[in-house]
Amino acid sequence: MLRYAALPMLLLAPGAAHAGVRQQAKVLLSDNPEARKIEQQWGFADAVVTGDTVYLSGVVAGLRPGETDLQLAYDRAFQRIGKILERAGASWDDVVDIVSFHTDLKTQMPAIVAVKNKYVHAPPPAWTAIQVVRLIPDAGITEIKIVAKLPEHKG
Repeated sequence: MLRYAALPMLLLAPGAAHAGVRQQAKVLLSDNPEARKIEQQWGFADAVVTGDTVYLSGVVAGLRPGETDLQLAYDRAFQRIGKILERAGASWDDVVDIVSFHTDLKTQMPAIVAVKNKYVHAPPPAWTAIQVVRLIPDAGITEIKIVAKLPEHKG
């Protein structure tokens, strides 16, 4: 019986060790005043840097009124991601994981692959593409989430 009584403490211990990680992390809020208002209202940041890892919040690619070219929407999103990575001290070369959430995976994949290949070069990062029903905002077609590792600085 004593053996099992210790089990919950073991399961809780790892979480307790990480309770203050976000307080020690570098939090990057948007440099865009409108986006910053949404971040503050909803309680999230453009990115969080902890240790040598950069976690970006999802960036939504969306079509503007009257726009039909998916590549334009993706290019804007990839440019925004690049700027956030730069503010964090990283670049597209440091990306290790991409997760994309698509409202129409089959029709969107050719366009996002074409744009991604302008920004992401070999060796490729891991990438998971997922079909979803909808995104916020309503004009959103794909949300792109990135994880990067900060480059090692030799000095």
